[in-house]
Amino acid sequence: MSRYWSPIVHSLTPYIPGEQPKIDRLIKLNTNENPYGPSPRVLEAMKAEVGNTLRLYPDPNADSFKTAVARYYGVKPDQVFAGNGSDEVLAHAFLGLFQHREPLLFPDITYSFYPVYCKLYGVHYETVSLSDTFEIIPADYRRPNGGIIFPNPNAPTGIALPLAAIEGLLQHNTESVVTVDEAYVDFGSKSAIALVDRYPNLLVIQTLSKSRALAGLRVGFAVGHQKLIEALERVKNSFNSYPLDRLAIAGATAAMEDRVYFDKTRQMIMHTRGKLTEALSRMEFEVLPSAANFVFARHPARDAEALAAQLREEGIIVRHFKQDRIAQFLRITVGTDEESAILCRALHRILGHTA
Repeated sequence: MSRYWSPIVHSLTPYIPGEQPKIDRLIKLNTNENPYGPSPRVLEAMKAEVGNTLRLYPDPNADSFKTAVARYYGVKPDQVFAGNGSDEVLAHAFLGLFQHREPLLFPDITYSFYPVYCKLYGVHYETVSLSDTFEIIPADYRRPNGGIIFPNPNAPTGIALPLAAIEGLLQHNTESVVTVDEAYVDFGSKSAIALVDRYPNLLVIQTLSKSRALAGLRVGFAVGHQKLIEALERVKNSFNSYPLDRLAIAGATAAMEDRVYFDKTRQMIMHTRGKLTEALSRMEFEVLPSAANFVFARHPARDAEALAAQLREEGIIVRHFKQDRIAQFLRITVGTDEESAILCRALHRILGHTA
């Protein structure tokens, strides 16, 4: 009964995640999950952790995981923060770094959790329009702000901002935190973690859900200056001092350490993305240049929502957004070669083409 709610609950418009259907034999290309599964070393590490030690609390600092991330990126462990998926890490950043008098800035077309967190934590924000070609324009962020956040590559467009452009933004924005949300960075762009030692106001957030195929484990992390990490730790330890359980710490550590499997599977996804982009282009789709594990495409003669519904009838789920400017686009996760081939055959039938 809503009369028992606190006032803030009435004002919230929660984030709506991609559908997780409970229908057998669907080709699920709507939530950007990795089609290849986690490294076998991850499964071995998690199995080894199952035992009597589950009666004990996990390491509250997730030190083994932080050390693995630090080794991978050549930073210090105290520059790494760990949380339950990148969404929790983002939540702590919104609460701990963005509550200022000036507005938080982020793109008008971007990850739709950002305005949700702003409403939840009382963060004043302004959106900055993408260009006509759906690109982030760094110069447009050169104005008073209480922080800047954007995904790179951006979501749902998939377009990446070059590292030099991010550095230019940092050089012109030194008085507030710039957060780069790198959920998809491993599929074709360069991580801004390379810049954290030069820019103390840079925070980079990543997830193990996409490129390391651990969406079901919920592990994310941030890398930045020790003082930024301290702020996140203070928020975490005022909320939940044990964010990662024993299985998550073991699995996430193994995932960061198995570089061979990680590189093999991400290269496979990038290769399939290229073939899928070519196939869609031949069907007259406009496909934005993607550096993510999905493509963002629209057809000049077909309504996107209707296409999504027709694909569902074919047993294929893709993501459609009703937001202005992108309502005629579909976001399509890059699956296996076989899944992409099935998708393309279905689109040929829907469009009335001869495959």
